[in-house]
Amino acid sequence: INAIGPKNNGPGESEKAEFLEKYLKDAGFAEIKKYPAPDPDVQGGQRPNLVTIVPGNNTDRTLWIISHLDVVPEGDLSKWETDPFKAVVKDGKIYGRGSEDNHQGLVSSVIMARAFIESGIRPELNLGLMAVSDEETGSEFGLSYMMDNYADLFKKEDIIIIPDAGEPDGSMIEVAEKSILWIKFRTLGKQVHASLPNLGINAFRAASHLVVRLEELHEIYPARDELFNPPVSTFEPTKKEANVPNINTIPGEDVFCLDCRVMPEYSVDEVKQRIRKMADDIEKQFKVKIELSTEQYEQAAPVTDSNAPVVKLLAAAVKEIYQVDPKAEGIGGGTVASFLRRKGLPVAVWATLDDLAHQPNEYCNISNMMNDARVFALCAMNQ
Repeated sequence: INAIGPKNNGPGESEKAEFLEKYLKDAGFAEIKKYPAPDPDVQGGQRPNLVTIVPGNNTDRTLWIISHLDVVPEGDLSKWETDPFKAVVKDGKIYGRGSEDNHQGLVSSVIMARAFIESGIRPELNLGLMAVSDEETGSEFGLSYMMDNYADLFKKEDIIIIPDAGEPDGSMIEVAEKSILWIKFRTLGKQVHASLPNLGINAFRAASHLVVRLEELHEIYPARDELFNPPVSTFEPTKKEANVPNINTIPGEDVFCLDCRVMPEYSVDEVKQRIRKMADDIEKQFKVKIELSTEQYEQAAPVTDSNAPVVKLLAAAVKEIYQVDPKAEGIGGGTVASFLRRKGLPVAVWATLDDLAHQPNEYCNISNMMNDARVFALCAMNQ
């Protein structure tokens, strides 16, 4: 079901949430609550967030599994071997957009909770499944909204797992994330015929010099921490918008983006100021104007202690199911764990993933999904 968010020109998550709600009801989940976030950019004006609770022997604590409903756009369809919005089962895998990111985690949690319901076995602590919207475009209408309005759903004694990052062998438990800064650069010059460059100002050339200048950020922010992979800050030019349609025109406007994953000890504000200074220097050198817009800004949240109960419980379960000794690590990618960590809640991000997120021919490995469900079940029984 297409659940691309409106910022990516999609319909949002409502159809998928309605399907999931009906499935949970039919499967015997007794308590399903809806926490819609107002959003005028989708039909119906609301983005869905669903919560279901399966009572445990100890109702004072909850094992939460938090997944997201939304997916990224399918991208270049010519690179897909199957329809990205049809689930195709082949060679032990389920192909389709969102199959790994993040529906493997979502379905693993449902399989686990449904097994308790159908078997009549009561988990040692409550099982809380949460499916949120808007993870791929900032979480304003997803977990950020939930933490702003319903943070009392969680207790510090709870065990919170987010199955949205991991390694193919299950050996990585994410406890820390880098700061994230996305910047769009719009360089304005003067468009002219390419045979008369002296009459114009080539915005593309100026922007290209800025791209090279931005390489200096690696030297300015050299901090290294082996907890992370890679263990340093990264500053990567990424999206490049088309400027002129023909070869014999000098572009008067050029747009590109920079993806920064910054080690937690650095201030994102300070990094922004340094980038602005670099742009100012290029403006003077090439007589252009450079506009900067912040597309995403996330100062790193506090780190989850590697000895926190959630990490120890999860590590023991992973070892039993996968026969590996998982390591607590940090990542450059962002997850919704940051919203919980900022509230002082210890969170572990873990799943067994083949790292196909956002790629063409994305798939979920069915054996990973089933074994992850077993890991969650052990966590529910071995509090």
